[in-house]
Amino acid sequence: MTEKSKWQKYKENLGDTRPWDLLNPNTEYAHEKISEARFDICKICPELISLTNQCKKCGCFMALKTKIKAASCPLGKW
Repeated sequence: MTEKSKWQKYKENLGDTRPWDLLNPNTEYAHEKISEARFDICKICPELISLTNQCKKCGCFMALKTKIKAASCPLGKW
């Protein structure tokens, strides 16, 4: 079996959501308290790059990803 490319691994870590979902008018957003709770989890995660609030695992900007209702943490933390 061949090893997956970095691109394939990246796409898998994104889950079902994509960055452009933020631009889709049909995207459902999580309640503010839920998105805040998600981001609070991200803030204490060692995989978060604090300078950019970007996840090392999926590459997403977590201040935005946590707002998408269907989004999920690639590490299963939320």
